[in-house]
Amino acid sequence: MNTSEPAASPPDEKPRSGAPSGSVDPGLLRVRNLSVHFAHRGLPFTRAGVVRAVEDVSFTIPPGSTLGLVGESGSGKSTTGRAVLGLQRPTTGSISFGDHEYGAASPRMPRELRRQIQAVFQDPGSSLDPSHPVADAIAEPLRLHLGLRGAAADARVVELLDMVGIAAHHRHRYPAEFSGGQQQRIAIARALASQTRLIVCDEPVAALDVSTQAQVINLFADVQAELGMSYLFIGHDLDVVAHVSDQLAVMFRGRIVEIGPVVEVFRRPGHPYTRMLLEATPVADPVRQRRRREERRRFSLNEPPTSVPVAGCAFQHRCPLVIDRCRTEVPAMREPANGTRVACHLADPAERKESA
Repeated sequence: MNTSEPAASPPDEKPRSGAPSGSVDPGLLRVRNLSVHFAHRGLPFTRAGVVRAVEDVSFTIPPGSTLGLVGESGSGKSTTGRAVLGLQRPTTGSISFGDHEYGAASPRMPRELRRQIQAVFQDPGSSLDPSHPVADAIAEPLRLHLGLRGAAADARVVELLDMVGIAAHHRHRYPAEFSGGQQQRIAIARALASQTRLIVCDEPVAALDVSTQAQVINLFADVQAELGMSYLFIGHDLDVVAHVSDQLAVMFRGRIVEIGPVVEVFRRPGHPYTRMLLEATPVADPVRQRRRREERRRFSLNEPPTSVPVAGCAFQHRCPLVIDRCRTEVPAMREPANGTRVACHLADPAERKESA
């Protein structure tokens, strides 16, 4: 891709507990051709129709690994997470977790999976019952899924709180008595209570201040190292998501447009939208920052609403490299040499040669 500015610096490479890129490990979680459509009665100046919130999404999360799912608001990230959690019925496609499968054909999520797949959401205050002590919130999955009660449950609550950095004598306090960061730690403890193997983290640090974000991100990494946890980590801040992820998937208007190892996506982004996200990271130079802002605004003016279907590539109205083929044909996933997969016609060697 021709551009005058480099992309953001890649995150530091470090050893991970998950399977490496290209491994034959079939994965703990396998999502195949997932689509979620919603009917709507029509917005002002639009006709009734179908909103394609998620369209033909596929990815795999190996045991002990993290897939970061990034994109701007309305890209389908949270809907994908809700489908994995069994909270949203897919229109088409399948989701496999270990030996269990659910999705459009078998929408009911097996009870065993409800124990092994848990969630941590953006606002912990709204997910904790304000009328009960936090010990009750953590003890509930112990009772429902593991049958623990009484002293055994209380001892496990103490262990879980200690794991997330909350002193045991605070377990009888109410959620309102804790800060936002402490509430999120309690939510993580509750998510771990049922011998969880996968946590869907939906913007888990977006509501926290920067210093608290770093502490919670480090906690996620520590828990993964200690328990071999897998994460689907959803967010819009690439730097935050990249810090905790092994693989990075970039979504735009319901589709994954690029997916691959975090370091490679940062170092050599293959899709124009990925490049745009990386260049949205603030820089110290005010002239460069102003130029980036004006460039993004220029290519966002003619984009249709998300409820309006687009023929061809969904990114065509904002792409500075659009070609005729983009307006008629949805790009297929291609595999450039750096180990990523990119849904862009310019990833086709023939198109690259012609457009050079």
